[in-house]
Amino acid sequence: MAMRDDFDNSYARLPDRFYTKLPPVPVANPQVLRVNDALARELGIDPSDLTAEVLTGNTLLPGTDPLAQVYAGHQFGGWVPRLGDGRAILLGEVAGDFGRRDIQLKGSGITPYSRNGDGRAWVGPVMREYIVSEAMNALGIPTTRALGAALTGEGVQRERRYPGAVLMRVAASHIRVGTFQYFAARGDRPALRLLLDHCIARHYPQADDPLSFLAEVVAAQARLVAKWMSVGFIHGVMNTDNMAVSGETIDYGPCAFMDAYHPRMVFSSIDQQGRYAFQEQPNVAVWNLAQLATSLLPLMDGDPEHAAGEATRVLEGFATHFSPEWLRLFRAKIGLTTQEDGDEALITGLLSRMASSQADFTATFTALTEGDARDHITDEGAWDSWAPDWEARLSREPGDPKATMRAANPVLIPRNHRVEEAIQAGIDGDCAPFHRLVDALARPFDPLPEHLDLATPPRADERVLRTFCGT
Repeated sequence: MAMRDDFDNSYARLPDRFYTKLPPVPVANPQVLRVNDALARELGIDPSDLTAEVLTGNTLLPGTDPLAQVYAGHQFGGWVPRLGDGRAILLGEVAGDFGRRDIQLKGSGITPYSRNGDGRAWVGPVMREYIVSEAMNALGIPTTRALGAALTGEGVQRERRYPGAVLMRVAASHIRVGTFQYFAARGDRPALRLLLDHCIARHYPQADDPLSFLAEVVAAQARLVAKWMSVGFIHGVMNTDNMAVSGETIDYGPCAFMDAYHPRMVFSSIDQQGRYAFQEQPNVAVWNLAQLATSLLPLMDGDPEHAAGEATRVLEGFATHFSPEWLRLFRAKIGLTTQEDGDEALITGLLSRMASSQADFTATFTALTEGDARDHITDEGAWDSWAPDWEARLSREPGDPKATMRAANPVLIPRNHRVEEAIQAGIDGDCAPFHRLVDALARPFDPLPEHLDLATPPRADERVLRTFCGT
């Protein structure tokens, strides 16, 4: 496969107030950490072209036009008028039957938006995002992806000195709710119009005005969050600058998959109020989408009050997309493909019993398939008060409920203690646990026998209850 020479950067054709053009800052001694050969081939890129020099930005592939995007955002509800790519550089795009995909470097050096940061990343966050984003993709959840990663040969100072690293990330685009907020807050209506037109052409060509674009983003985000909930995923920092209008999961900082199930579970060390707790994620998504709607109001025709009412109506439609998707996913998790009125109560009844028993989220649903879920629902009488109704419901289900459950319930997820083990080993120069974890998580529903140990929930002394942004 020859080197692609048709890289493009359509974002660079927008006015220069959308970004700052600058190259990645060179690193001292780049070394390949990992290349995602399969993804590279999907994108028409020869994996051998992804050398350490390319993965760190020391060498730019022909046609790239590097820039740092500017945006704003609400962070934990507080307004920040200018954020932007403080440690990332958008190199450009590749196009094909898959559409257009951004290629971006994270940890590639200081930019005008670094806000006193050094623009670098250390190996921990790079490994975490590589592991979790690729696992999310294998689970069928829309996400940015890891094309490759490299060590820089330089140290990065945080609370101590860590090995530096750079991630090469792929996304449908890196445009966020906060990108719209940035221009709306400045009253820059021409820029808002250009951004809207760019996003419609890139993501939602079926949309033809601000309201229909908003409706598409609402639907995409509703389906995305429902999928998060179905695997026990907690994003951790659902700020508006971490919400992509493409409907992909973006920015894996203090994220986690739950072990013991609890709807109020929080993992982020900086989320002291539980704003982004597991059960709050649908509500937060609506709040964030309301900020997008507010930003789009200047582009809506007619009476402003009427436009606001129409936008509110679209936002209220979030539930019409979220609830059916949530029900579809959770029905499958308990072996159902048909619909009956009592299904939601059956599902929530199981979840409440899981919460009171502190049952492992992933292992419990896997155990339903294997017939030993009683071992996970430990509160006295809890299983026996639920199982007969479930078994009666299954008796009315056509097909093979076990096959339905096996296709819906992953055996392997990126368990927090395993991710931390891989990061700690990587800090010490041993990347084998990282590679093993990435390889195993590529088959979450039917893992190889040699990877089954990675499915075991953590012991009490192995539990990781807080995750850190650690950028």
